[in-house]
Amino acid sequence: MRRGLLVAALAGAALFGAGPGRAETLADIRIELGQLAAEFNALRSELAVSGNTAAIGGGDALQRMDAIEAELARLTARAEDIELKLNRVVADGTNRIGDIEFRLCEATPGCDPLNMPATAPLGGDTGATAPADPGYSAEAIGGPELAIGEQADFDRAKEVLGQGDFRGAETLFATFTQSYPGGPLTQEAHYLRGEALRQLGETSNAARAYLEAYSGNPQGPFAADALLQLGQALGDLGQTPEACVTLGEVATQYPGTSAATQAPIAMQGLGCP
Repeated sequence: MRRGLLVAALAGAALFGAGPGRAETLADIRIELGQLAAEFNALRSELAVSGNTAAIGGGDALQRMDAIEAELARLTARAEDIELKLNRVVADGTNRIGDIEFRLCEATPGCDPLNMPATAPLGGDTGATAPADPGYSAEAIGGPELAIGEQADFDRAKEVLGQGDFRGAETLFATFTQSYPGGPLTQEAHYLRGEALRQLGETSNAARAYLEAYSGNPQGPFAADALLQLGQALGDLGQTPEACVTLGEVATQYPGTSAATQAPIAMQGLGCP
């Protein structure tokens, strides 16, 4: 697989980056469009009353309306351009993740690639997320509220994992992700399910769980560790080129994290260029 394996995820991160000086986001443009539309409507109402003679901002109302119409057209075109780019990012990223899932299925005894479910679209919630931290909780960052029983079910699965019952933990985490898809603890549940499967020696299934943890929210708190573990699992499965590409993206996407520090060591062990 070529080096562009995870370029879609990187592009998605760039579109939704939160750093100062970033390009206009789609949300920014929509807010500005709304403000301009409101001003345009106000001017149109004023013109109806004043007979087109009101002077506003150094020019008459008609000139001001022409300027606003031009800006509205520019911003609308910009919003459409961003949406088109985002759609391409999601489509390309989803296809690439589907390719990894297909390869993992081929490496898994009893898995039929022809009966695989459709790959879920790349991403998910692209809003602000907490920094990567094993102590992450929805309450700590004011995230979405947990469903009834969600925290208890998660804690139970985590407790079983801590007791060394890896098969029991894997089953509980699998049930949890099916019961609470898209919840604030789902990414961590996928990741911990991968850890349980790794302890059981089921490397291909573990890789799939790490992939689900990463692809469900590439900006989530466990995305960096999930991507690192995915790369290592691919290496264990003998898919060295894919493993090297995946591990190479860890430091690029998540600089400063512990995963980014560990990835070069793993690459060296695999003999990555």
